[in-house]
Amino acid sequence: MSNILNRRRSAALLGAAIIVGAASLPYAFETSSAVASPAAVATSPNGSGSFADIVDADKPAVVTIVTTTQATSADSRTDNSEMQEQFKQFFEQQGIPAPRQAPRSGERAQALGSGFIVSPDGYIVTNNHVIANATDIKVTLDDGTELPGKLIGADAKADLAVVKIEANKTLPTIAWGDSGKLKLGDQILAIGNPFGIGTTVTAGIVSARGRDLNSGPYDDFIQIDAPINHGNSGGPLVDRDGRVVGINTAIYSPNGGSVGVGFAIPSDQARTIVAKLQKNGSIEHGYLGVQIQGVNQDVADAIGLAKPQGALVADVTEGSPAAKAGLKAGDVVINVGSDSVASPKDLSRLVADLSPGDKQTVTVWRDGKSVELKVAIGGGDDGQQLASASGSEKQAQSGPRIGVALADLTPDIRARLGLSQKVEGAVVANVAPDKPAEKAGLQTGDVILSVNDKTVRDASEAKNAVADAAKTAKKSVLLLVQRGGNKTFVAVPFAAA
Repeated sequence: MSNILNRRRSAALLGAAIIVGAASLPYAFETSSAVASPAAVATSPNGSGSFADIVDADKPAVVTIVTTTQATSADSRTDNSEMQEQFKQFFEQQGIPAPRQAPRSGERAQALGSGFIVSPDGYIVTNNHVIANATDIKVTLDDGTELPGKLIGADAKADLAVVKIEANKTLPTIAWGDSGKLKLGDQILAIGNPFGIGTTVTAGIVSARGRDLNSGPYDDFIQIDAPINHGNSGGPLVDRDGRVVGINTAIYSPNGGSVGVGFAIPSDQARTIVAKLQKNGSIEHGYLGVQIQGVNQDVADAIGLAKPQGALVADVTEGSPAAKAGLKAGDVVINVGSDSVASPKDLSRLVADLSPGDKQTVTVWRDGKSVELKVAIGGGDDGQQLASASGSEKQAQSGPRIGVALADLTPDIRARLGLSQKVEGAVVANVAPDKPAEKAGLQTGDVILSVNDKTVRDASEAKNAVADAAKTAKKSVLLLVQRGGNKTFVAVPFAAA
């Protein structure tokens, strides 16, 4: 396997950091096994200090998956997936070393991972990164039987895949469990084939829930301390009832081995996706077409929300489903259908779970009240704009005097900032030190497009709009700012001005 950063896609890789997925010769991802922690073994479901009954029931349904891949010129990074690159960026920010390079174009490589059988006729669940770009899939059952595997379907965004084998016999299976019931401290077992040494079981507890590794809309990992290593990717995480509550997917590893920080995809998320892959062989995720950011207390105060919640729309893609439905910058999405939206990540997941063509009611907070909009969800892998969070979530602050000098957009300024004639607003000419604007992150060259959802065309209008906002009972003023090609909302509490 590898060392870190991969979780979803190829199975192999690594070198030092967070590993994803399966173990492979040249590189790998994994989750692995090792020694059960003393705390985990202290008590077992039957009170005997043993998990033998669970292992006896589940181990026969756990398989080893070995894939052969041939690297292409596009694959000669560390992994053939944009997911790998996203992991790389995230963990490099944490000071984690970069993984080893993947095979060069034309080279063949093998990757090792795990999986588990969910139907007696041979359907197997594993990670997408275990089988990605495989030219050959070989499945080894617990009894040593080797069989060819056929890829039924895969979803790179969720890092899940379904493989089918023909065994001419009824196969043992593992039942799905309810990951939603997991609590911190609950005991769990990880089963898989770390480093190809053979099926291995490790024990631990649930260390955390809802971990977001910034790899996609489905990031909602269960963190565990059960040792997992290269080759464990795709193997089951089971609860004390022996049911699958997660799919082991990635580890944090500064040294290439297990240090007790592993990540698993929750079964409640995986089960739905697996069912769709079994039925259709692929999944088209929904697409909305908005750029969003979080809502903090300052933003909530500025727009009259009772509490910080929802996803603030910073920009709407022209011609997108969101634009056609009437969503606009300044709206805060608070519900998708009957599901509430507490954060931008919630919106991303809810939209991703929808199918192209679905009709859905999106509730937004606009002008101090809730407004329902009917949206026809789009599709296609324009995916990165899929309710994607704005690259900048800096929150700004302002009051009657927010500590900035504003200027009009002259032809010279437009040329220097690379702005088209369509852009109207007030450019920030100077930011005073230690004032709300600076603390909020406003910079020279930023263009203020609107103040409290009121479009401004020049510096005078912007100043007047801020002054008008200060006369209201609201505690903050909300600015829509353009910096380069990105737009973001900034809220400034008047009390800080």
